[in-house]
Amino acid sequence: MFTIDEFPDRTISVSGKEYLYFGGTSYLGLQTNAEFQSLFINNIKKYGTAYSASRKSNIKISIFDEVDTHLAKLVGSESCITMSSGYLAGQLVCDYFSNTDHQLFYAPNTHSALHRNQQEVFKSWTALENAIKKNTNKIAVLFLDSIDFHGDNYPDYRFLDNLPLKDIILVVDDSHGIAITGKNGGGSFRFLQSLQPKELLISCSLGKGFGIQAGAVFGNSKRIYQLKQTPFFGGASPATPASLATLKDAEELINLKRAQLQKNTVLFLSKLSTPSIFVFAEGHPSFNFQNESLATYLEENGIIVTNFRYPTEKDSLMSRIVLSASHTKQDILSLCYILNSFPTINPKLA
Repeated sequence: MFTIDEFPDRTISVSGKEYLYFGGTSYLGLQTNAEFQSLFINNIKKYGTAYSASRKSNIKISIFDEVDTHLAKLVGSESCITMSSGYLAGQLVCDYFSNTDHQLFYAPNTHSALHRNQQEVFKSWTALENAIKKNTNKIAVLFLDSIDFHGDNYPDYRFLDNLPLKDIILVVDDSHGIAITGKNGGGSFRFLQSLQPKELLISCSLGKGFGIQAGAVFGNSKRIYQLKQTPFFGGASPATPASLATLKDAEELINLKRAQLQKNTVLFLSKLSTPSIFVFAEGHPSFNFQNESLATYLEENGIIVTNFRYPTEKDSLMSRIVLSASHTKQDILSLCYILNSFPTINPKLA
């Protein structure tokens, strides 16, 4: 574990030594971008640092509805609501369907934002498929992650071909896809909707790709209206208006950053001698591996990557190289040079 004094950018300083940093989830590098920060500061001056009231209050700030509409158009859904975090957005949907009318099912590797401790996460797709097909009395609600970091879901979601989707409500956490994947960064909503499930809801954090502290839920207008009527939604403080306004104002910058991230990802794969040692989804800038020696080797050569147990100390080690739009061409080339020199990747060097 490393302790630093500021938000990590493409480089970080630890005990006076500078490292290249290929970790975290700041995919577009907005959190440290000067133009993005300037927009944020201006919006803080207009909207204040926080909004300490319910969105059900008799005084309403227009930016909430404006950003809900903006995001729904981007994603391709009928409607959207924003929350103060992606975790809260997922818990809102989980709480809403936790009743006697629905049977909840959790796909392998589903993020904890979508469930509670007492709910079973299936270890295999076969077991999940069998359980769903045996369910006859209640409406099935299937929760899963778009980017599960095991290569099983995005971009094709092939396992869904074996399920009776016309009878299933799909709830998908697209936290690692929104702003990065899909048409104009709209994520997986349009593709999943084309599979014609009984109903589709997407929940996500807006803090990874979009760089703001907020979450969102996307779905049809009727369901989003129902979610807005819940005590869960009405009793929670919303995302800060300044954050939401910045997301909307920074649309052009976000598009430029997404294009840069795509270039960085293509460059990385073109210069890497053995991409097969990583698990990754096409078009996504994260590259997962299970080799503690590799993480150590990278650190010894001035590179720090994501490498910790998540979400608890009892869970498996999560080791991941993450590219961002902030990385320069030389950063990528340096990373590839060091990876290509690792003995396990290049046996001639062993």
